[in-house]
Amino acid sequence: MVRRYDPERRERLIEAAIRVVAARGIAGLSHRTVAAEADVPLGSTTYHFASLDELLVAALRRCNENFARLVRERPGLSDPGVPLADVLTRLLGEWFAGGRGPMELEYELYLAALRRPALRPVAAEWADGLTELLTCRTDPVTARALAALMDGISLQVLLTGGEFDARYTREMMARIVDGAGR
Repeated sequence: MVRRYDPERRERLIEAAIRVVAARGIAGLSHRTVAAEADVPLGSTTYHFASLDELLVAALRRCNENFARLVRERPGLSDPGVPLADVLTRLLGEWFAGGRGPMELEYELYLAALRRPALRPVAAEWADGLTELLTCRTDPVTARALAALMDGISLQVLLTGGEFDARYTREMMARIVDGAGR
């Protein structure tokens, strides 16, 4: 039997895992469901990812990278003339405007670290990475507080089914940013 050279297969498996979790939740993730979603033989998933935790780590890392790119490319993030509270409020507002699905997916992967220790370092990478990106505008302690507030607001909106409140978010962000100088 001839093996097909497929250098993109691992990437396709990660993307397939993200789609499976988005559609069925983490409980619906298996090597078999990912292989079917990626339209590859079952053995391909176990070749590239020995365990489901390895696959989840890769999926969570991909979500982290995508969010970090959005933050990095954010107009105004590096401009001290634009209030940081405004930049972050617009970012969250646009994230929510994109629909709950992508956010629910990312937080499901993120919160899976509560029960899956293998995911904890990758979940920490998200908070650390966001904090690092925000330090271009504020000190590390304030950046960490802003990241925590973004998480808290996002989780509250997602879990309660409420609406994103830009005025409230902007006010709370400003309180943290403005309190940094004290």
